[in-house]
Parts: sequence; C-alpha cells; structure tokens
Amino acid sequence: MSIEIKATKRDGQGSGASRRLRHAGRVPAIVYGGDKAPQALELDHHELVLGLRHEAFHSSVLSLNLDGETQSVLLKDVQVHPYKPRVLHVDFLRVDATHKIHTKVPLHFVNAEGCPGVKLEGGVVSHVMSELDVTCLPAALPEFIEVDLKDLATGHSVHVSHLKLPAGVESVLLHRGEDPTVATILATKAGAVEAEAGETPAA
Repeated sequence: MSIEIKATKRDGQGSGASRRLRHAGRVPAIVYGGDKAPQALELDHHELVLGLRHEAFHSSVLSLNLDGETQSVLLKDVQVHPYKPRVLHVDFLRVDATHKIHTKVPLHFVNAEGCPGVKLEGGVVSHVMSELDVTCLPAALPEFIEVDLKDLATGHSVHVSHLKLPAGVESVLLHRGEDPTVATILATKAGAVEAEAGETPAA
C-alpha cells in the first residue's frame, strides 16, 4: 500500500513564520537525509491528522509529493501541542531503495483469548513490547509483525527470537545479542482459585 502526503516548500523560517503557518491551517515540517540538503516544507494540517490516525502512516515508506516531485520518506518525529489537538511540527527522513533502513514496526497480537493460559487457566496477557526495532530494505518493510499467542500457557512468554519475521527483515535486538520478552501470560488470583478447585477431589 502506497500512502501519499502532499507538501510544498517553505521559505519562511523562525517561530514567527511557524505560528503564521499554524494559524493558516498549515504544519511546518522538514525532510532530510540521503544525498540532498534538508528541505523545509509545509503540510495541510487536516490531511496530516487524517494520515496520523492510521497505524501504517507511522511505520510505512511514504510517498512525499513535494511540489510535484515525489520522494520516498519515513515519518521520524511528530511534535504535538501538550493539550490542544494540533500538530506543531513533523520530521521526515528520505530513504533509498538500495539502502537498508532502521525503524520501528508495530506488533499485532493474535489468538490471545484462545491460548491455554487465558482460556483454560484464567490468566491475563501482559504486552511487554508494542513495537520492534528492525532493519530491512524499504521495499521489505512490513506494516506490522504478528505475534501468535495460541500455544502460550500461564507463566510462559514469547521472546523476540520466537517471532516469525518477514523475508528480508532482521531484528536489531537479536543482532545485538538481546532476546527480550515480547509478551507473557500472568496468573491471576481468580485463575489460581479455579485451578485449585478443579484439582480438589469431590466429597
């Protein structure tokens, strides 16, 4: 899926110019990286907010249409107002189809309700991680990585090494020799009571 975001070059610099843009319903931004100089730009606030509502906008290679010239970018940073529903500034990073990128990909957890630790033992799923650091070529970047919990019992965990990564995608954590927990099934008091009751012989 290709997501396009339209932008125009921005000439005015400084906080005063940025305030004027925001009052006009525009968002100051910058695109940098690659073999080109950083370029200040501006976006339509409403269009940007609609894009930010979609998970894929944060973890996919975007098609930045800058005054008719298209370039591939990643969303790297979003600054928002502390209490108003307003985006203040956005950073984009240019990507090259022939060079690997380092970014975060969201994790999608499936089969949680049907796993033994929850369905049979009354446990609850603890999501330790919500995204994973990966490296890959831009074309191989997945929108998300699936975490299947179907066989997980109480007290057991899924680690990064257990994940099935798409072809061409590598975990930065494993590359560094780390294998942290992604999710685990925690026992609950109610589940422990039910388990004990099930083991007690009938009078």
